[in-house]
Amino acid sequence: MRPEISPSRLMARLRDLGGIGALDGGGVCRLALTDADRTGRDWLVAQMKDLGLSVSVDAIGNIWGVRAGIDEGPPVLIGSHIDSVATGGIYDGALGVIAGLEVMSALNAAGARTARPVAVAAFTNEEGARFAPDMMGSGVHQGALDLEDMLATRATDGDGVVGDELDRIGYRGTAEPFTPSAYLEYHIEQGPVLERDGIRIGAVTGVQGIHWTEFTVTGQSNHAGTTPMALRRDAGQVALRIALAADRIAAENGPPQVATVGVFELSPGLVNVVPQRARLTVDLRNTDGDVLNAATGRLIAEAEELARAAGCEVSHRPLARFAPVAFDPAIVARIEQVAHARQLSVRRMPSGAGHDAQMFAPNCPTAMIFIPSAGGLSHNIKEFSEEEDVVAGAQVLLDVLCELAGVQA
Repeated sequence: MRPEISPSRLMARLRDLGGIGALDGGGVCRLALTDADRTGRDWLVAQMKDLGLSVSVDAIGNIWGVRAGIDEGPPVLIGSHIDSVATGGIYDGALGVIAGLEVMSALNAAGARTARPVAVAAFTNEEGARFAPDMMGSGVHQGALDLEDMLATRATDGDGVVGDELDRIGYRGTAEPFTPSAYLEYHIEQGPVLERDGIRIGAVTGVQGIHWTEFTVTGQSNHAGTTPMALRRDAGQVALRIALAADRIAAENGPPQVATVGVFELSPGLVNVVPQRARLTVDLRNTDGDVLNAATGRLIAEAEELARAAGCEVSHRPLARFAPVAFDPAIVARIEQVAHARQLSVRRMPSGAGHDAQMFAPNCPTAMIFIPSAGGLSHNIKEFSEEEDVVAGAQVLLDVLCELAGVQA
């Protein structure tokens, strides 16, 4: 019997996990290594065990569920994450893990065996919302990030350290890292392109590079009414000009360059006081690594000049530096072929967001499958994908996995 996705089973699990850390009005808050994350992890482990998977946890808290194959060796891996941003939706990341569980259920229901083992994984702190950098669990697992450095990472709000929080929630394990035979990740697009163009499946060709930089500007507090503009050392104005410089650099580079100022803080934060200190973060992304490097270098140089001109000082530190990644052309082509065989429209496209897949791509054949996001919304409680698209994407995932793992019904 050919393995097939069960829509009811798939959607029921998606709703169940979406109820953990649920927010009023929709969406979820499951920040990495919080109590809500622990509850989600406990639910996931129970699901894996019910499916007969061999479950393990590694030193950075990644959770693995492996279904044995006829032969031994590295598994074909389906992966994503279940942590969220503070006001996230129920699809981002979680859909990829839930679909992985459904793939295992479909194989079990069909009585199918695979030549290779197959596995599903949930990676720690993919979002980077509580601890920087993002893609932490997959980055450690694939050697892109140092384990001890990541375990010592303090939360962005200062409340908690990764290693301590893993111990607190009971998810610091001992499983050894490995390289899978192939890696597949299923995800919502998190953008408007597929929906706008009426395309059902995105065959993702790669992930654009990501540079996160934090700037701290130091000036001098002074009275807002008695200090002439020309005599101010206004950290807030410098920070504002840095933000505008980021926007201008993106506009001058043109698509696909993007720039986002996600954090902007002023101190002492009083209505009648010239700010002494400002902190802002800039997120620059581009599919061309050389252009991205140049944009970051240009922004840092302009920030330094802006601070000097205003009599202020500026420091900067990188929060994340990820080069653009290309996915395996053969698997991308398989995704296209499977989608066509299912009579689903498909388009090759890059990912604008970072994903765990980019950590695996340098080490094993890797690809991603996208489905449309309603209104292009993500990292938003109104994030939504139609059930028919959710099921279609999961079926493409299952069909591709069956080819890569050598299914034998």
